[in-house]
Amino acid sequence: MYRRYLKPLIDFFIALLACFFLLPVFLLIALLLFIANRDNPFFFQLRPGKNGKLFRIIKFKTMNDKTDSSGKLLPDAERLTPIGRIVRKTSLDEIPQLINVLIGDMSLIGPRPLLPEYLPLYNKEQLRRHEAKPGITGWAQVNGRNFVNWDQKFTLDVWYVDHISFSLDFRILLMTFLKVVKSEGISAKGHPTMPTFTEYLKQKKTYE
Repeated sequence: MYRRYLKPLIDFFIALLACFFLLPVFLLIALLLFIANRDNPFFFQLRPGKNGKLFRIIKFKTMNDKTDSSGKLLPDAERLTPIGRIVRKTSLDEIPQLINVLIGDMSLIGPRPLLPEYLPLYNKEQLRRHEAKPGITGWAQVNGRNFVNWDQKFTLDVWYVDHISFSLDFRILLMTFLKVVKSEGISAKGHPTMPTFTEYLKQKKTYE
């Protein structure tokens, strides 16, 4: 009952209210990032949603597009702008995803939508994370976020898929608020965000 009917309704109405109240913040951040990036303040990218169906996610763009002499993008740490660092640290870069929730591509709470190229890399159990709509925040985000490795993160995602309930979602929302206030789990050790899943698999294979 909750998973099929109530959760989508709650997602829509909370996202609608959030968009209304956060509109001044949304416009201010967009302006500051436009100035800092000297480019579009929004970041669009295809991500797999429920059942692996691709959708276009929208976020605030916290990195510029500077490249090296060969035209290759510079490392994340060098492209992360000062204002972008603040926006990322406070998780304000996630605000535009409220639009994805209104459209129905995402939920407020669920496994985070990752890159399409990761799909063939998942094992059968990890692939189950796509049995639910992806979320702006989720069980993995409030239990370590970028401080846990990819295997741990996927285990947390699948656990959430198997235990979706109103009480769990409410708990995650409260924990998310506390995490944002404390700015916990933003970056993995030695990385401005965290290594990609592909990098993690290469490192894991090296040590096996």
